[in-house]
Amino acid sequence: MRSVNFLVSTFFGIGKLPGAPGTWASIAAAPLFWLLMDQPLWVFGLVLVAIYFVGVYCSGQYEKQIGEKDPSSAVIDEVLGVGVAMMSIPHQWPYAVMAVILFRIFDIWKPYPIRRLEKLPAGWGIMTDDLLAGVYAWVWIQVGAFVVNTVLK
Repeated sequence: MRSVNFLVSTFFGIGKLPGAPGTWASIAAAPLFWLLMDQPLWVFGLVLVAIYFVGVYCSGQYEKQIGEKDPSSAVIDEVLGVGVAMMSIPHQWPYAVMAVILFRIFDIWKPYPIRRLEKLPAGWGIMTDDLLAGVYAWVWIQVGAFVVNTVLK
């Protein structure tokens, strides 16, 4: 089970890449969610719910196993955040790029109340702050899409 927790939490080892593991995981996850964009919204949502709860469990266990609070190598939360940011956005690559960039900005900046959610225990804190960062990114993408498609036309 230790190896499953490692594989899930690090998104198959991507979290062990040097530099910015959260950014690498976000970039790696985007094409996977791109493939889901043609699926019904309930399928996309079900995938996100599964990632959230599996991520809560596995990242909480992984945190205990390595003895480190919210380890930077645990990047399944970034996968979730990018997925949330990409849910029901226009299926055009500039929006997907915007989803990754905006999600990373909100994930790093942690505007209220994201930083508070980070303090939830174990996997709940690891996953929930990035869930909300993804929601913030999604909102800004929707606003941008509205402006581009309605106001600027």
